[in-house]
Amino acid sequence: MINGIINLKKEAGMTSHDAVFKLRKILGEKKIGHGGTLDPDVVGVLPIAVGKATRVIEYMTEAGKLYCGQVTLGYATTTEDASGQIVASKAVTPDLSAQAIDQAMQMFVGQITQIPPMYSAVKVNGRKLYEYARAGQKVDRPSRQVTIYDFKRISDLTIEDGYCRFDFEVACSKGTYVRTLAVDLGEKLGYPAHMSALERKASAGLELRNALTLAEIEAMVAENDFSFLLPIEYGVSDLPRQELTEAETREISFGRPIALATVEPLVAAFYQDKLVAILEPREELYKPRKVLI
Repeated sequence: MINGIINLKKEAGMTSHDAVFKLRKILGEKKIGHGGTLDPDVVGVLPIAVGKATRVIEYMTEAGKLYCGQVTLGYATTTEDASGQIVASKAVTPDLSAQAIDQAMQMFVGQITQIPPMYSAVKVNGRKLYEYARAGQKVDRPSRQVTIYDFKRISDLTIEDGYCRFDFEVACSKGTYVRTLAVDLGEKLGYPAHMSALERKASAGLELRNALTLAEIEAMVAENDFSFLLPIEYGVSDLPRQELTEAETREISFGRPIALATVEPLVAAFYQDKLVAILEPREELYKPRKVLI
């Protein structure tokens, strides 16, 4: 069995599920999952868990994300990104300042409420929102709380033909719709807007500069080179780390609780740099949620 974490560079034009399906064929391994869905048009880091590493996939999904993208002010689309049809437009005046945009962006930093876009995989009454959207049906969408750690402009403004474009970087929690963030920013500035480009730069401790495409992985497998597989420890990079003694590790291996000098709600327990377990508090002790040895 193949085990490990893959830092996959998902390319535009495929869903996260497509990427997993293709990796199953490349690796000849059925037990594969991804840690955090990427929209089909989005390029970037898609953490992949293979074999035993799928046991930590939920912690990869929970991890924060870093994106770079582009906002276009001047028109909104059905999908909130560049692939949709125009539903509203308003020419941007040349006097729109970078300072006004920066101030508006700062208003989103912290915990905010978002309403998922209609073209998304969020389920309402057992159906995905995009299924309602494609059928031309409207449905009440549940709001969600997400956290924006940083949201900043990283390029000059380009204002021409009634549109304003600029690049941005955002660090955010799981569940954040960056498309919706772009739309809501435009609303604050008084313009219809959409996200015109997006790239996920980092997720679950994995960075885009080190990511490999499906074609690169397939070529390595053909050469019997599996060096692209990262240790399972990468899957818990966002969890607080707790070093265990040999005696504590033995207790954990039997599923017994241990005393730890921490108050974290969840910790990744290590012994000699190897992931041993995921621990959670139970009364005054820490009990294994998952034992990985």
